[in-house]
Amino acid sequence: MSSVSTKRGFTLVEIMIVVAIIGVLAAIAIPAFTQARETTRENACINNLRQIDSAKEQWAMAEDEADGAAVTFADIEDYIRGGEPNCPSGGDYATNDVGADPTCTIAGHELD
Repeated sequence: MSSVSTKRGFTLVEIMIVVAIIGVLAAIAIPAFTQARETTRENACINNLRQIDSAKEQWAMAEDEADGAAVTFADIEDYIRGGEPNCPSGGDYATNDVGADPTCTIAGHELD
């Protein structure tokens, strides 16, 4: 009696199809993930700008300063919890004068 052993497994074509499907899914998912990450960074930056603006207004009221008065981060550090915020995208913040919105050096990161 002869015993014939049949080994069952995946063929090369089947493996190639699976790899192709994974590649297509990755090609769709990676740009969406990148866009979502940048949107999150932009929103965090805008929230930091709002916090800076609020601290400026509180400082101006406490110090009886009028619009146009120069402000530095040292002036408003007591009004910002956790110290000077950092832009998550690597930009730098400018406080600007009282009455003017603070700005970030990254394009698109600005208060409305």
